[in-house]
Amino acid sequence: MLSTLATRRSFLLALALPVAAGATRSKQTNDPLALVRAARAQIGVTVRYDPAYVRLAYPGGDVPPDRGVCTDVVIRACRKAYGCDLQRLVHEDIRRAFFAYPKIWGRKRPDSNIDHRRVPNLQAFFERHKARLPVSKRGADYLPGDLVTQMLPGSLPHIVIVSDQRRGDGLPLVIHNIGQGTREEDWLFGAPITGHYRFVPA
Repeated sequence: MLSTLATRRSFLLALALPVAAGATRSKQTNDPLALVRAARAQIGVTVRYDPAYVRLAYPGGDVPPDRGVCTDVVIRACRKAYGCDLQRLVHEDIRRAFFAYPKIWGRKRPDSNIDHRRVPNLQAFFERHKARLPVSKRGADYLPGDLVTQMLPGSLPHIVIVSDQRRGDGLPLVIHNIGQGTREEDWLFGAPITGHYRFVPA
Protein backbone atom coordinates (compact mmCIF):
# COMPACT_ATOMS: atom_id res chain seq x y z
CA MET A 1 0.00 0.00 0.00
CA LEU A 2 2.77 2.45 0.95
CA SER A 3 4.54 1.66 -2.31
CA THR A 4 1.35 2.38 -4.24
CA LEU A 5 0.85 5.73 -2.46
CA ALA A 6 4.47 6.72 -3.07
CA THR A 7 4.11 5.87 -6.74
CA ARG A 8 0.90 7.91 -6.97
CA ARG A 9 2.54 10.91 -5.26
CA SER A 10 5.48 10.71 -7.68
CA PHE A 11 3.09 10.58 -10.63
CA LEU A 12 1.11 13.62 -9.39
CA LEU A 13 4.35 15.54 -8.77
CA ALA A 14 5.47 14.82 -12.31
CA LEU A 15 2.18 16.20 -13.62
CA ALA A 16 2.57 19.32 -11.49
CA LEU A 17 6.06 20.21 -12.73
CA PRO A 18 4.98 21.69 -16.09
CA VAL A 19 2.34 23.75 -14.26
CA ALA A 20 4.97 25.11 -11.90
CA ALA A 21 7.24 25.96 -14.81
CA GLY A 22 4.37 27.73 -16.52
CA ALA A 23 3.64 29.68 -13.34
CA THR A 24 7.26 30.85 -13.26
CA ARG A 25 7.04 32.03 -16.85
CA SER A 26 3.80 33.89 -16.16
CA LYS A 27 5.63 36.06 -13.59
CA GLN A 28 7.67 37.66 -16.39
CA THR A 29 6.62 41.27 -16.81
CA ASN A 30 5.78 43.19 -19.96
CA ASP A 31 6.27 46.51 -18.16
CA PRO A 32 8.61 48.80 -20.15
CA LEU A 33 9.73 50.38 -16.86
CA ALA A 34 11.20 47.00 -15.94
CA LEU A 35 13.32 47.26 -19.09
CA VAL A 36 14.53 50.68 -17.98
CA ARG A 37 15.39 49.38 -14.52
CA ALA A 38 17.22 46.40 -16.00
CA ALA A 39 19.25 48.71 -18.22
CA ARG A 40 20.01 51.08 -15.35
CA ALA A 41 21.25 48.15 -13.26
CA GLN A 42 24.11 47.78 -15.76
CA ILE A 43 25.53 51.20 -14.85
CA GLY A 44 28.74 50.71 -12.88
CA VAL A 45 28.84 47.04 -13.92
CA THR A 46 29.48 47.38 -17.64
CA VAL A 47 32.35 49.86 -17.60
CA ARG A 48 34.02 49.17 -20.95
CA TYR A 49 33.11 49.40 -24.61
CA ASP A 50 34.47 46.31 -26.33
CA PRO A 51 33.27 45.40 -29.85
CA ALA A 52 35.46 42.30 -30.19
CA TYR A 53 33.94 39.24 -31.85
CA VAL A 54 33.50 36.56 -29.19
CA ARG A 55 32.25 32.99 -29.48
CA LEU A 56 29.19 32.75 -27.25
CA ALA A 57 27.18 29.99 -25.70
CA TYR A 58 23.77 29.50 -27.32
CA PRO A 59 21.14 30.32 -26.24
CA GLY A 60 21.68 32.83 -23.45
CA GLY A 61 25.26 33.64 -24.41
CA ASP A 62 26.93 36.86 -23.29
CA VAL A 63 30.30 38.54 -23.15
CA PRO A 64 31.74 39.28 -19.66
CA PRO A 65 29.40 41.71 -17.85
CA ASP A 66 32.08 44.38 -17.41
CA ARG A 67 32.17 45.01 -21.16
CA GLY A 68 30.07 45.12 -24.29
CA VAL A 69 28.58 47.38 -26.92
CA CYS A 70 25.35 49.35 -27.28
CA THR A 71 23.34 46.31 -28.32
CA ASP A 72 24.45 44.38 -25.24
CA VAL A 73 22.63 46.92 -23.05
CA VAL A 74 19.40 46.05 -24.85
CA ILE A 75 20.04 42.30 -24.92
CA ARG A 76 20.83 42.12 -21.21
CA ALA A 77 17.90 44.34 -20.26
CA CYS A 78 15.45 42.25 -22.30
CA ARG A 79 16.70 39.06 -20.67
CA LYS A 80 16.39 40.45 -17.16
CA ALA A 81 13.12 42.36 -17.57
CA TYR A 82 11.19 40.22 -20.03
CA GLY A 83 12.87 36.82 -19.88
CA CYS A 84 13.37 37.37 -23.60
CA ASP A 85 16.55 36.12 -25.29
CA LEU A 86 17.22 38.26 -28.36
CA GLN A 87 20.18 36.04 -29.24
CA ARG A 88 17.82 33.12 -29.79
CA LEU A 89 14.96 35.13 -31.28
CA VAL A 90 17.13 36.97 -33.80
CA HIS A 91 19.05 33.82 -34.73
CA GLU A 92 15.86 31.84 -35.33
CA ASP A 93 14.34 34.67 -37.35
CA ILE A 94 17.46 35.00 -39.52
CA ARG A 95 17.36 31.25 -40.13
CA ARG A 96 13.74 31.61 -41.27
CA ALA A 97 14.27 34.72 -43.40
CA PHE A 98 17.98 35.11 -44.09
CA PHE A 99 17.49 37.45 -47.04
CA ALA A 100 15.28 39.82 -45.04
CA TYR A 101 18.33 40.87 -43.02
CA PRO A 102 21.18 43.23 -44.04
CA LYS A 103 24.14 41.84 -45.99
CA ILE A 104 26.53 44.54 -44.80
CA TRP A 105 29.09 42.10 -43.41
CA GLY A 106 29.31 39.70 -46.34
CA ARG A 107 28.05 36.78 -44.30
CA LYS A 108 26.66 33.72 -46.02
CA ARG A 109 24.88 32.09 -43.08
CA PRO A 110 23.47 33.01 -39.64
CA ASP A 111 25.96 33.45 -36.82
CA SER A 112 24.52 33.18 -33.30
CA ASN A 113 27.72 34.69 -31.87
CA ILE A 114 27.24 38.13 -33.39
CA ASP A 115 24.00 38.57 -35.36
CA HIS A 116 21.99 39.82 -32.36
CA ARG A 117 24.78 42.24 -31.39
CA ARG A 118 24.51 44.22 -34.63
CA VAL A 119 22.19 47.24 -34.66
CA PRO A 120 20.96 46.82 -38.28
CA ASN A 121 19.92 43.24 -37.47
CA LEU A 122 17.98 44.38 -34.42
CA GLN A 123 16.28 47.01 -36.58
CA ALA A 124 15.26 44.37 -39.10
CA PHE A 125 14.02 42.09 -36.33
CA PHE A 126 11.93 44.81 -34.67
CA GLU A 127 10.45 45.88 -37.99
CA ARG A 128 9.57 42.29 -38.88
CA HIS A 129 7.82 41.99 -35.51
CA LYS A 130 5.73 45.15 -35.98
CA ALA A 131 7.53 47.15 -33.30
CA ARG A 132 8.40 50.13 -35.49
CA LEU A 133 7.04 53.59 -34.62
CA PRO A 134 7.37 56.93 -36.43
CA VAL A 135 10.58 58.91 -35.94
CA SER A 136 9.83 62.30 -34.44
CA LYS A 137 11.64 65.41 -33.23
CA ARG A 138 9.31 65.69 -30.23
CA GLY A 139 10.71 64.30 -27.00
CA ALA A 140 7.18 63.55 -25.76
CA ASP A 141 6.80 60.89 -28.47
CA TYR A 142 9.51 58.74 -26.88
CA LEU A 143 8.30 56.76 -23.88
CA PRO A 144 10.29 54.91 -21.21
CA GLY A 145 11.48 51.58 -22.56
CA ASP A 146 11.33 52.65 -26.21
CA LEU A 147 14.34 51.67 -28.33
CA VAL A 148 15.89 54.30 -30.57
CA THR A 149 18.53 53.69 -33.23
CA GLN A 150 20.89 56.41 -34.36
CA MET A 151 23.73 56.97 -36.80
CA LEU A 152 26.96 58.20 -35.25
CA PRO A 153 29.72 59.99 -37.17
CA GLY A 154 31.59 57.57 -39.41
CA SER A 155 28.34 55.75 -40.29
CA LEU A 156 28.36 53.82 -37.02
CA PRO A 157 24.89 52.54 -36.02
CA HIS A 158 23.91 52.91 -32.38
CA ILE A 159 20.96 51.95 -30.16
CA VAL A 160 19.67 53.42 -26.89
CA ILE A 161 16.89 52.71 -24.39
CA VAL A 162 14.69 55.68 -23.49
CA SER A 163 14.77 56.33 -19.74
CA ASP A 164 11.98 57.34 -17.38
CA GLN A 165 14.19 60.22 -16.20
CA ARG A 166 13.90 63.57 -17.96
CA ARG A 167 15.66 66.89 -18.24
CA GLY A 168 14.09 69.97 -16.71
CA ASP A 169 12.38 70.71 -20.02
CA GLY A 170 10.90 67.20 -20.19
CA LEU A 171 13.26 65.66 -22.79
CA PRO A 172 13.92 62.01 -21.86
CA LEU A 173 17.39 60.78 -21.00
CA VAL A 174 18.63 57.52 -22.49
CA ILE A 175 20.59 54.53 -21.22
CA HIS A 176 23.32 53.25 -23.55
CA ASN A 177 26.95 52.30 -24.03
CA ILE A 178 28.51 54.71 -26.47
CA GLY A 179 32.13 54.10 -25.56
CA GLN A 180 32.63 54.34 -21.80
CA GLY A 181 30.38 51.64 -20.43
CA THR A 182 26.67 51.80 -19.67
CA ARG A 183 25.51 55.30 -18.76
CA GLU A 184 22.33 57.33 -18.40
CA GLU A 185 22.70 60.55 -20.36
CA ASP A 186 21.06 63.38 -22.24
CA TRP A 187 21.53 61.89 -25.71
CA LEU A 188 18.13 61.27 -27.30
CA PHE A 189 18.86 63.78 -30.05
CA GLY A 190 22.63 63.52 -29.77
CA ALA A 191 22.84 61.87 -33.21
CA PRO A 192 20.44 61.51 -36.15
CA ILE A 193 17.66 59.05 -35.33
CA THR A 194 17.22 56.20 -37.81
CA GLY A 195 14.54 54.16 -36.04
CA HIS A 196 12.05 54.19 -33.17
CA TYR A 197 10.72 50.91 -31.75
CA ARG A 198 8.45 49.75 -28.93
CA PHE A 199 9.25 46.07 -28.44
CA VAL A 200 7.36 44.23 -25.72
CA PRO A 201 7.43 40.42 -26.11
CA ALA A 202 4.05 38.72 -26.19
